[in-house]
Amino acid sequence: MKKETKVHLSFMVIALVALTLSLLPGSVRAADPIKLGAPLSTAFLYGWDAERGIKLAVEEINAAGGVSVGGEKRPFSVDVIDTRDLEPGVPVDDAIKAVEKLILQKEVDFLVGGPVRSEAALAVLDLLSKYKKVSIVSTGVLSPAYHKTIAKEYDKYKYGFRISNEIVNIIVNEMMSVFEKLRTEFGLERVHIMVQDVAHARKSGEVVEKFLKKAGFTVVGHEIYPTGNTDFAPGLLKSRRENAQILFVFMDMPETAILLKQWKNFKLKSLPYGFMSAAEQPGFWDASNGDCEYALVDVINGGNSPSTITPWTMKFVDAYKKKWGLEPEGYGTSSSYMAVYALKDAIERAGTLDSDKVVAALETIDLMGVYGRIRFDPKTHQVIPSTDPKEGAVSGFFQWQDGKRVTFWPEAGATGKLMLPPWMK
Repeated sequence: MKKETKVHLSFMVIALVALTLSLLPGSVRAADPIKLGAPLSTAFLYGWDAERGIKLAVEEINAAGGVSVGGEKRPFSVDVIDTRDLEPGVPVDDAIKAVEKLILQKEVDFLVGGPVRSEAALAVLDLLSKYKKVSIVSTGVLSPAYHKTIAKEYDKYKYGFRISNEIVNIIVNEMMSVFEKLRTEFGLERVHIMVQDVAHARKSGEVVEKFLKKAGFTVVGHEIYPTGNTDFAPGLLKSRRENAQILFVFMDMPETAILLKQWKNFKLKSLPYGFMSAAEQPGFWDASNGDCEYALVDVINGGNSPSTITPWTMKFVDAYKKKWGLEPEGYGTSSSYMAVYALKDAIERAGTLDSDKVVAALETIDLMGVYGRIRFDPKTHQVIPSTDPKEGAVSGFFQWQDGKRVTFWPEAGATGKLMLPPWMK
């Protein structure tokens, strides 16, 4: 047989094999992915857990056949870049450059995840407008300025969306519901506030104090601690003299483990409650030697700890545990996972990757997800929150009990009931 004939037959065999594979059920053409860019501060909890949530969703979607775009099945791929925007002293410009690298060098089709820091995410809105890139923020970005900016200049900034409940005003409203629960169930009304000396925590402390006083609670103290503080004893002892019944804590530093250790050693007749990022993680029980028991923790969206909000919630928790070896780790996990599924839904309904058409599809999304019904406000592009998973995105609050994170609010996803330390009874 001539050499030319052998070469021709080889090409025919390769072509037939490729055609056969493309016709197999659930097959995806790996050569033609939909590229996702994930700008995240990967050295921090709200970066690495978001990355894991995103990658889990991508893996599941691809295993199920990929994304249907105009009748063609295509997989997702994801490029993660470290924005370092949560690191002290790192300028916002570094995060902007990281996002621009994803767009220009990695040629991503969509953005999910971050940047995490509010200032960085706000600055990136101009890049989204310039390059017409749809982005779904799913971790960090507490500032209401994000969705307000989108609403104010919709035509320019319509490419930005936020799928988490992480906004100061939403957080405070939900926290107040838990304060009311503590008052109704246990008669706890005297609050001592302890916050970290960073802008979002100081502001949150101020707003919470205002809301508490308006609701008839008594604020007996308000302490502000520098990042890295390792001794909370003076403030805790002061709270005891004030007969505080609730310690409201708003800190994202690991030293909250020390705060809780001192609280337990003093056997204070007050319940620690609030936003403590270190205490969100499933490994915090061991890290704190169990001193976190009875602490109440806000993990922002449901599914960031085991709960029963929707049938998808525990399915997600179990899948995350199987892939990463531990339960979802805290804020940013379930929302980042859902950001990928929201994009899949919008792309398939739009039938194209065209940014403007995907924006329109996201504005009309109605998807029951891990933490409830996913819908966006069409003007602000903020996910619509609710305490009812049939109506909107549900938050999650848990209490550490006997080594486990027990979700107690909202009641729609509760896996247990609140408990008081025995020395408070």
